[in-house]
Amino acid sequence: MSSEPPSAAQSPSHQASVGLLDPQQGRERSPSPLRANVVPSPLPTRRTRTFSATVRASQGPVYKGVCKCFCRSKGHGFITPADGGPDIFLHISDVEGEYVPVEGDEVTYKMCSIPPKNEKLQAVEVVITHLAPGTKHETWSGHVVSS
Repeated sequence: MSSEPPSAAQSPSHQASVGLLDPQQGRERSPSPLRANVVPSPLPTRRTRTFSATVRASQGPVYKGVCKCFCRSKGHGFITPADGGPDIFLHISDVEGEYVPVEGDEVTYKMCSIPPKNEKLQAVEVVITHLAPGTKHETWSGHVVSS
């Protein structure tokens, strides 16, 4: 039997701090309300989407929804589907037409899955059908129009 103390690399507290213990024994994470609106990484754009994914999306049905939020400077936002369900990711490259979407705009869109796991969905071919009343809309060229 040795009287030497265990080295730091062998102590259980050190193993826990570097993540060597079984993750099932760690604390469980509570569901965060922000996890549902996590932006995928890397951002899937029209340019990086595969041709086959684009064809599948263009042949799919047209859905209706409302723009939940959109940030022009970040280049993305989310759409709330009219039939309920989780919010759909929207990239700036998939917006058709002359106006930048704002909260409350009614839109039509088609859907495409987001790689690599293809578990989440992205809105493509997004068209603003009705501008939100009482809001200022900006065109892509920078002109502001009141609706």
